[in-house]
Amino acid sequence: MPTVLRRSSSILAVALVAVPGAARADNFDNGGAAPIVVTGERVQEPEVSGTKTGTPLIDTPQSVVTLGRERLNDQGVEQLGDALRYVPGVTLSLGEGNRDQVVLRGQPTTADFYLDGLRDDAQYYRPLYNTERVEVLKGSNALLFGRGGGGGIINRVSKSPDLAGTKGVFSAGGDTFGAWSAAGDVNLALSGSAALRLNATYEKLGNQRDFFGGHFVGAAPTLLLEPDARTRLTFAYEYIHDERLADRGVPSFGGKPITGYDHTLFGSPALNRSEVDAHVGRVRLQRELADGFSLDVSGQFAHYDKFYQNVVPGVATATTVSLSGYNNAQARDNWIGQANLVWKGRTGPIGHTLLAGVEIGDQSTDSERHNALFAKSGGGTATAAVVALAPVLTLPVITFNGTATASKTRVTSKSAYLQDQIELAPWLQIIGGLRYDRFEIAATNLINSAVTGRSDGKWSPRLGLVLKPQPNISLYASYAKSFLPQSGDQFTTLDPTFQSLEPEAFRNLELGVKWDVASDLSLTAAAFQLDRSNTRVANPTNPGFWLVTGSSRSRGIEMALTGKITPQWQASLGYTYQEGEIRSSTSAAPAGRPLGLLPHHQLSAWTRYDLSKRFGLGLGLVHQSSQFATISNAVTLPAFTRIDAAAFVNVSNNFALQLNVENLTDTRYYASASSDNNILPGKPLTARVTARVKF
Repeated sequence: MPTVLRRSSSILAVALVAVPGAARADNFDNGGAAPIVVTGERVQEPEVSGTKTGTPLIDTPQSVVTLGRERLNDQGVEQLGDALRYVPGVTLSLGEGNRDQVVLRGQPTTADFYLDGLRDDAQYYRPLYNTERVEVLKGSNALLFGRGGGGGIINRVSKSPDLAGTKGVFSAGGDTFGAWSAAGDVNLALSGSAALRLNATYEKLGNQRDFFGGHFVGAAPTLLLEPDARTRLTFAYEYIHDERLADRGVPSFGGKPITGYDHTLFGSPALNRSEVDAHVGRVRLQRELADGFSLDVSGQFAHYDKFYQNVVPGVATATTVSLSGYNNAQARDNWIGQANLVWKGRTGPIGHTLLAGVEIGDQSTDSERHNALFAKSGGGTATAAVVALAPVLTLPVITFNGTATASKTRVTSKSAYLQDQIELAPWLQIIGGLRYDRFEIAATNLINSAVTGRSDGKWSPRLGLVLKPQPNISLYASYAKSFLPQSGDQFTTLDPTFQSLEPEAFRNLELGVKWDVASDLSLTAAAFQLDRSNTRVANPTNPGFWLVTGSSRSRGIEMALTGKITPQWQASLGYTYQEGEIRSSTSAAPAGRPLGLLPHHQLSAWTRYDLSKRFGLGLGLVHQSSQFATISNAVTLPAFTRIDAAAFVNVSNNFALQLNVENLTDTRYYASASSDNNILPGKPLTARVTARVKF
């Protein structure tokens, strides 16, 4: 059946899939005046788009993948990293067992994450219980998002209140390793102009790894006020508490992940831990100033408290493994303000979508690190230890010494940007824009009181061309640049060695085609080349430290077919071929060496077929060819293919049961790493049952 969306905020995204069969017990239906009818997967109240202008994706000269709420529910995923496994061109890093970290087009990042279009750059695991959809915008584009984003950005769009009525969904589920969760999503229509939406979840964590456990708590109330037909005011708050064992995976041996120890914790069950408390508050005003003119003003304050401590595996032999360790405490406050003015109109025969915006940011971070000391058998301590390999390691007494590093940093930024998407003819559009960022870093080393700082002013251009031989086909070419100051993407310190270096630069060239084969079936393809200069990369043998590689290049092709094949059959198929290499020899790597965590081939497929209005089946596949763990190229993660399956039963219009089976063939694989000796085994065969009740 078609889905009704409110005219004021509806878009049809290229990567969205169709909703067959009966009403699903996992989402709300939208109401409202002046409805329009579209097909494809429902996108509820798409108020925030990564393009900032609401431009249809067929007219956007950039590769974009969107994961809608129903797709996330069908696959039974609760955290961002699990959802991204099905996005070719995105590779997961282990993130040292305490955070989201991804590789986009060969560019690793812990900071290119956004929440409703505002930067969300702290290091933690991002939940999906309050997420309506996930947008992955690939390729450099500082004009829209500012610093970083060399390989692209990931934007979560929050669930929004609905004025149409009171409704809700409650869900609970558990898996074969003892993990379970319960969540509620309730919408309260307070009046004809006010609504409140409450989302909350509790997750008990568990998997196949020895000693792994923890819990996650999230709560997110959102208040919507619409005092008149042209004004929309949103107040949102989210509290997150995440506490878990920090699992650094397994070491390598003989150039591959060590075998026989996939369940072993190469650390201490008592000492390895990660804790995060986050408070994020947002306010947003959307105002239609006049026909074609709209103003969008957002503000966000976020406070993050994080502590993680771990014993870390190092070099392994046939009988032993070396261990080291450290802990880190970090407190961060982020203030962000952003205003966008959009005009959609015409000057004579020429159409315009004009975006003018400003953004200010203030980020302060306190960080402190202590190294681990291992008791020696003859007395005294050492900063490392060698222990015998065993299913459960026997560790010496471990303590943490005085402060190894301590810093206080402040980052301020001021930005202004202007972009116009010009329609010269129904078949020809030109996109041009420019952004200026003033970026200042001030850092104090609290150990020796040394003060470092750097200021940069950077221009970031964007150019694009869209040819439309017919309304449902677009051919595009684009050029865009981004930059990243030399302090890592977290800006927790500014080493004097890097203080004098110019920011890293990213340049993305892309050619692509988008074809809406039918109203609910889309085909996209793109070829890209991404050049990065003045690059820093993580030291493969010393995690937490950096090397300069000079320059690198990644390039590849991406293809996707997504939509509804028949009224009962929806599918999403994606493929990416990528290659990347160091372009200039340095102490880190010689020219020509391949980049780490960049498999040549990635293939993903997800399909759901509804046998009737009450029963449906799902099947998924993820394939990655072999990849190097780091730029050392000393360790290879073998190729793997993982098959997932699902079954859906709509017991009634308001009650549904769901079974998800991950890794149906029980394949052994290693999908992520953060160094040559921190490699995470993938999950074996895992089953999860979920029940949902809708009212």
